[in-house]
Amino acid sequence: MKKSFIWFDLGYTLVYQQREAVYQQFLLEQGIDLPLEEIERAYHLTDKLFMRQYPGALGKEMTTFYAWYTGVLNYTLGLHFNLHDQVNRLAELQNCTKQRWLPYSFTPEVLKWLKQNAIGVGLISNWDHSARALLDELELLDYFDHIMISSEVGVEKPDKEIFEQALHAARVTPEESLYIGDNYYDDVIGSSRVGMEALLINRFGQLGIEEIRHGHTIKSIQELPEIIQR
Repeated sequence: MKKSFIWFDLGYTLVYQQREAVYQQFLLEQGIDLPLEEIERAYHLTDKLFMRQYPGALGKEMTTFYAWYTGVLNYTLGLHFNLHDQVNRLAELQNCTKQRWLPYSFTPEVLKWLKQNAIGVGLISNWDHSARALLDELELLDYFDHIMISSEVGVEKPDKEIFEQALHAARVTPEESLYIGDNYYDDVIGSSRVGMEALLINRFGQLGIEEIRHGHTIKSIQELPEIIQR
């Protein structure tokens, strides 16, 4: 059946943080010069480890995991710092950036293409109550026909209930829908529990998800129009 409704995750599917550049700046202050791509790959591996080993941790308040996460990131890069001092400095550098979250350059273009082709657009995200304000600030809010945020409905991915509520609100079937996200355990497994197909975003091919065998893996949503047309 042709897909008439596309559902998206939010973080690292539609929007991202400039965390790698901030970390690189911190390293330069320590007299360490590492290529940005090496730092990006380390963040990617740390993300995937947390998704696999500590489900839900990345969706909690940052104070509950940030030092822990940063320590793992350092270890991945073969570096060691006083975590208390490092975390405080990273926070200072992050606060100097104009926006904590930014849309990928292709996000508006893809969402606009879906709307122009009469394809429904929805969001199903584990996020706090700042989600709608963030979408509005980034001028993305108007692209969505339906938005389902975990903090608003009291249930999180991969629980099938949040997907069921989204489908019910949009009045579409799982067969008509496609879900796209970067977390296999939340996004692919969660959407599959209601019979929805999913595309898994993994920027670096199979890096960090070697344990997963999912045939529908893409580097970014930029590939979506071609996939739909094909």
